[in-house]
Amino acid sequence: MLATTHHTETHYTFDPEQRERLILEHAPMIKYIANRIAARLPSHVDVDDLINSGVIGLIDALEKFDPSRGIKFKSYAESRIRGAILDNLRSLDWVSRSVRRKSRLLEQTFSELEKKLGRPATEEEVAEVMGVELEELLKIMGEVNSVSLVYLDEVLNDDSGDKEQTLAEYLSNPDEEDPYSLLATQEIKESLVEGIDALPEKERLVLSLYYYEELTMKEIGKVLDVTESRVSQLHTQAILRLRGKLSPAFGETPGEK
Repeated sequence: MLATTHHTETHYTFDPEQRERLILEHAPMIKYIANRIAARLPSHVDVDDLINSGVIGLIDALEKFDPSRGIKFKSYAESRIRGAILDNLRSLDWVSRSVRRKSRLLEQTFSELEKKLGRPATEEEVAEVMGVELEELLKIMGEVNSVSLVYLDEVLNDDSGDKEQTLAEYLSNPDEEDPYSLLATQEIKESLVEGIDALPEKERLVLSLYYYEELTMKEIGKVLDVTESRVSQLHTQAILRLRGKLSPAFGETPGEK
């Protein structure tokens, strides 16, 4: 690996043999990440498109990797691959406007009601405020489920690719040289921790099993002895609550997007 210096920045270039070896070594990770993200999305999203985006992310990682920052290439590549796939999803605008509107309305309702109550709002209370039957509320949450499933991926994804991307790793105080970035990261981290701590027990458990243990919704259902659909509802509710709590950290009000 060669190093060339321009001003104060150091750029590293892999030789052709190293590039080929790293591409072959990390190619399976692209498919794994793409399939895991695709499993959270509507069926019309083509996993092959996500894989192609992941390849671009891996090539980008090879171009921009800087070992002097003390980051392992595997972690950096994973971050770039995931980031490239999420960028592709944003460009596709795969979520309809009506679903986005419903998601924002739910997020705002949860946030405002919980501020008023001083505790997590129940499904029945949210349904009453929205003027719908509980069955209708659960149906709406099912529609916005795909939005919630990639939300934490987007929040935790760092454009520079310098941070680990799982929820557990994000909360583990990653190294950061820029004090301004460190402060912003710390504020988001604290808001995320507080938000998770304030969730109802079952919702906290669903997030833990899904993001820490990486179980599927079906597997979590077996652990909790509930249906896969119920796990999905609990996950959606947890993310809606977290969105409301994290919005101020991004300079937004709940429901904005």
